[in-house]
Amino acid sequence: MANAADNAFQKVQIQRDDTVFDAYVVGKEQAPGIVVLQECLYRGKVGLDVAEAQHLMDGLDGQDAIKDIRAVINWLKAGGSAKVGVTGFCMGGALSIASGVLIPEVDAVVAFYGIPSSELADPSLIKAPVQAHFGELDSFVGFSDITAAKALDAKLKSSGFPFEVHTYPGIAYAFMNPSPEGIKRRKAMGICGLLVSIALNKSWM
Repeated sequence: MANAADNAFQKVQIQRDDTVFDAYVVGKEQAPGIVVLQECLYRGKVGLDVAEAQHLMDGLDGQDAIKDIRAVINWLKAGGSAKVGVTGFCMGGALSIASGVLIPEVDAVVAFYGIPSSELADPSLIKAPVQAHFGELDSFVGFSDITAAKALDAKLKSSGFPFEVHTYPGIAYAFMNPSPEGIKRRKAMGICGLLVSIALNKSWM
């Protein structure tokens, strides 16, 4: 891995075509044997409330985001990472699955409550192993609800690649969120706080 990854939460710049964007690295001291890099898809913009966050998501160009993710993967592999997986939540989950379809360099996908639109990517054409997680009571129809999760399961089955689609009974959306409601949902799932804290700190989720 490149020297930029040796320190915790260090900002790096990724070149993609004629643009440069920021990404953040978790160093090896925080996750031995693993380097995690989170790209800034929104170019530094932050949604300070639900409406603003929704506006940012609605304005995100999926194809452009995939180009950013591919640049990040190439940066990691050029720095010595033999294999690179993609993970994300909500829109990040959808983009993770889309990356497994559209980016040959992806080695694994873990997605939480998000499925790409058919215009962006067809999960039946996935080219990497996938693990996906959904709440049974998720109300985001067509994006992460139980019907969409079952449809994803069928499409992944036809891909021929290893996959797991997990649905959690009695659990709604955003169960991995660090908010009080997310914590409440994880407790109902039997996921201890320490385990989640370690995961959040090591992967910038």
